[in-house]
Amino acid sequence: MAESVKDPSPAGPLRERQHVPWYTRWRLTRTGARPGWLPTWSVPAAMRAVRATLVMPGLFALTAEVIGDPQMTLFAVFGSFATLVLVSFGGTRRNKAVAHLGLALTGSAVLVIGTLVSNVTWLAALVTIPVTFAIFFAGVASPNAQAGVLGALLVYILPACSPAAASTIGSRLAGWWLASAAGTVAVLLLSPKPPGNKLRARAAKTATALAAYLDAAVAGTATAAHREAALADRHELKLAFGSSPIRPTGLAATDQGLANVVELLEWSCTLVCDALDGHLDLTHAAAQDRELLAAAADQLTATAALLAGQDPSLDIDRLRRASAASAAHQQVLGGDPADVRAAAALAAHAQSIALAAQAALADALIASGKASPELVEAERRRWYGLPEDAGRRHAPGLAGAAEFLARHASLRSVWFRNSARGSVAIAAAVAVASLSGVQHGFWVALGTLSVLRTTASSTGSTAMRALVGTAVGFVAGALLVLAIGTGPAALWTVLPFAVFIAAYAPGTAPFAVGQAAFTVTIVVIFNLLAPAGWQVGLLRIEDVAIGCAVSLVVGAAFWPRGAAAIVGDDLADAFRQGGRYLAQAVDWALGLRRRPPESAVAAVNAGARLDEALRAYLSEPGTKRLATEDMWALIMGTTRLRLTAYAVASLPANGNGNHAPARPDSDPDLAAFRRQTADLASFYDRLADQVGPPGHAPVPLEALPAPDGPDYPNGVACAGDTPPRYRPDMLWVGEHLYHLAERGQAITEPAVKVAEARQLPWWR
Repeated sequence: MAESVKDPSPAGPLRERQHVPWYTRWRLTRTGARPGWLPTWSVPAAMRAVRATLVMPGLFALTAEVIGDPQMTLFAVFGSFATLVLVSFGGTRRNKAVAHLGLALTGSAVLVIGTLVSNVTWLAALVTIPVTFAIFFAGVASPNAQAGVLGALLVYILPACSPAAASTIGSRLAGWWLASAAGTVAVLLLSPKPPGNKLRARAAKTATALAAYLDAAVAGTATAAHREAALADRHELKLAFGSSPIRPTGLAATDQGLANVVELLEWSCTLVCDALDGHLDLTHAAAQDRELLAAAADQLTATAALLAGQDPSLDIDRLRRASAASAAHQQVLGGDPADVRAAAALAAHAQSIALAAQAALADALIASGKASPELVEAERRRWYGLPEDAGRRHAPGLAGAAEFLARHASLRSVWFRNSARGSVAIAAAVAVASLSGVQHGFWVALGTLSVLRTTASSTGSTAMRALVGTAVGFVAGALLVLAIGTGPAALWTVLPFAVFIAAYAPGTAPFAVGQAAFTVTIVVIFNLLAPAGWQVGLLRIEDVAIGCAVSLVVGAAFWPRGAAAIVGDDLADAFRQGGRYLAQAVDWALGLRRRPPESAVAAVNAGARLDEALRAYLSEPGTKRLATEDMWALIMGTTRLRLTAYAVASLPANGNGNHAPARPDSDPDLAAFRRQTADLASFYDRLADQVGPPGHAPVPLEALPAPDGPDYPNGVACAGDTPPRYRPDMLWVGEHLYHLAERGQAITEPAVKVAEARQLPWWR
């Protein structure tokens, strides 16, 4: 199984850890360089190989030579590979122990199911679909959950493709439990020291830089260097968070808290840079607004301390008092309209920055495990856009978990599609293996699992490498058997070396090399069980070829474009839901509706699915049709739209101090706001139509109306006089709409490129 060590992520079901084109790996580089097929040095891989070398031959000898139970031997040997080679859990020793326990329990359950259905072909194939779908889909819960997917799949495939009576369940479970126990102990004793949490460190550094930028601006000492430092730290934070094929956080409240801290810090950086653009010195601003920004800086400083593992003193009431004082100060603004609009602009930004900083601090408390249950439930509602009574309608913690999983239960989810593709492929392989009567049917399913990728083209290239590697391994294994014979002494001598190489290769050598190393190990193991000479390798080539053929058929039949198509669909959904959220948020902020925006839930779910789809797309092997910067521009466009709607909906109440519905037909300014919001929502709807399911007509370049002129509300950067009855909430909303419209035109060209790429057939 060493050849199939991939990350079962949204890029999958399976994704290779290295994405260098296979043909370049075999080339000899320039003079003096090592050959491309030679494995690279890796301490974690070496320790993984040492663990496997110590455990697997030992369990093999115990179960085969001492106990003498073939079923126990089979599951002890392959169970060792599952726990020691196929999975790599992260975190502390406690995290790893919990993850291995979860894998042991899951493996036990699916082993029993696989054995019970193994004697009836149609039943085995039918049951395989929901069982393997559940295993694949469970990987969405956390990084350790996705790391255990391959191990759990192996423990199901092995019994499902090895027909046996129900009476063998005891022996099979005993072999699996031996492998689980020995593998867990080996991992806990022989693991490299876990690295520090880089994501937390990056987030803490970004929060510190933002706090320093705000403090300097309030004190009148800010420079361009403060802005550059904040932007550089945000960039590093984005890279740390976005570089992995799945979110480096899971379903647990602490993980989700950290993920939201990252998003809020990125958003805070945008708000701070917008607010201080051309205004590095705020000493002449209103004292109430400067106090609000200083309080927000304190919140960011406390956030950084919490992420760094410290226990800062918190003064939460300071920000609340400052926010109320700043809002009250807006009611008495007067004088020159330009001065009023400028003061309202700063106040609008200060309120949004304070809102983001307050939410970041709350999420940092959750991420550090120091939040009260009440705070956790309140933040869960904010994370998922749930109504205020969500905590009363669900058991504690279940609301967030349900929403987290529900957002991916859709064909627009990359996790759902890849889980469906993987489950159908393995079910087909189980059926083909049984109907074809091959000697080792589980090799067919493992071959399918090894080469299945997110796109039809990458599946084809991986299948070719798998066959080449298996053939090379067959030749090497055959030569080895011919040289040393099939005597037990010689084979037992060779076994540890074969296991070490097969366990070290994944992630450090090209895919074909790992495939060859595993084939040699298989030849040795099966000749120890039942001497058959080099023919064992020949049977493996046949079975892997069948498995590759199954993957090719399924890959071409089920979403052959891979994650690229899902990214387009999810982009369309994010733009469309974000536009609806914005329209409802503006009405709520201006007192035109009684209830908060209910579309927040759909917008949050669409954004989460889009994040996973983009990670999957960027991690797919092969040449990308779209430039990464274009994709990020569109993603940031959807994020800005959603968070702007959130900021608008969270502004202090309107000038009357409540959200009692007003009559837009009696107030021309309210009617103008609705027109501008409708224009923006319509623009994002048209973008959604562009990047959504492809059409055949040429793709037009969408235009966004300029946010100024007599028909638009008096936003800060717009022409016109201050309204006779000044309402600060109107100017605050106008400021948000203006900045959203100002940046909207920048994403029109990337949207056209996505639309044009989607019109091409998948094989081009």
